[in-house]
Amino acid sequence: MNASNTLSNMKRFGARHAGALLAFAASWVGTAAYAVNDLPGGPSVLELNLRPAATKIAEEVIQLHWMLLIISTVIFVMVFGVMFYSIWKHRKSVGHKAANFHESTAVEIAWTVVPFVIVIAMALPATKVIVAQKDTTNADLTIKATGMQWKWGYDYLRGEGEGIGFISALDPVQRAMSNNGGPKAGEVVDDYLLKVDHPLVVPVHKKVRIITTAIDVIHSFSVPAFAIKQDAIPGFVRDTWFRAEKVGDFYGQCSELCGKEHAYMPIHVKVLSAEDYTKWVGDETRKQAAKADDPARVWTLDDLVQRGEKVYAANCAACHQANGKGSGPIKPLDGSAIVLNADHNKQILTVLSGVAGTAMPSWKALSDTDIAAVISYTKNHWSNKTGQLVQPAEILAARK
Repeated sequence: MNASNTLSNMKRFGARHAGALLAFAASWVGTAAYAVNDLPGGPSVLELNLRPAATKIAEEVIQLHWMLLIISTVIFVMVFGVMFYSIWKHRKSVGHKAANFHESTAVEIAWTVVPFVIVIAMALPATKVIVAQKDTTNADLTIKATGMQWKWGYDYLRGEGEGIGFISALDPVQRAMSNNGGPKAGEVVDDYLLKVDHPLVVPVHKKVRIITTAIDVIHSFSVPAFAIKQDAIPGFVRDTWFRAEKVGDFYGQCSELCGKEHAYMPIHVKVLSAEDYTKWVGDETRKQAAKADDPARVWTLDDLVQRGEKVYAANCAACHQANGKGSGPIKPLDGSAIVLNADHNKQILTVLSGVAGTAMPSWKALSDTDIAAVISYTKNHWSNKTGQLVQPAEILAARK
């Protein structure tokens, strides 16, 4: 009986682990099914080294990395080489006897001075690079990067482009692609989960200061090609800088575990020539001027709902879904008591301030009109036929 039970358990064990191996193989095959190439300014296939440098600081970091690696490797080989040689050549089995001595002034001096010299040789260039990384003075352009679950808000504070501001989020097409299991077999998507709707645009050869903060949890602004990584902490202001030496597209991601959609928070920096950047600033300024709505304007329900549908698709549908049913811990908006409530302030404050301890972030970065539009849309879509209308003036009053 015991042997029979043992055999049965072994069979179940084998079947279970065979199933796990098959599942792993299927997952690997599914991941490898779509084609992918190196992404200039981003990750490369089978990448083992640091990203190619796009700034002087990044070049110095790479040189420092190799210098420290070589020094560490030489020390490793020498120390363990001497140790293993001594163990082998002076072992007791070939007649060697251990030496008996109490002290050696020469050895004491050697193993104090040599490591000290090595540490200084490593510390001086490292300190030089770190000090240079922290020098954010005399910037040509200052941009505030605000982390929020799960997107970045960019505000151009000083320099050419001052006054421009926008939110940068994962491209909706790629989000939908991810929700459906990723790229299809044979589909080439080199920038998968790195493409954004509005990249951060900067001029080449200009010192750009990035001020980081956050409105919910700790995020981290990181672009490997620039050798920058700065945490964005709620209630604190930190800064870093870079000066891109060539035009192109460069990619990074939030490198702090910031919640369940941490993987959907990419950073895309587009570096343009001085002429193209000036043109972009002009175009963006005109676009934002056209979007600047008078908060005192009284909108009709149809106009607000139409605009709110676009705002919802760009900012809310990723979590609450297009059908308003939510998913998992994300609460549904269709039939929601807060949405149906005639007291508009409850939903307004939820959208403006977010909900602590949940996945609902603050949406203060949106304009008064956009917030009024998306709230009006949710109150009059799906089964929520309330007929209620929220005007931008209500949002402006709630901000005060």
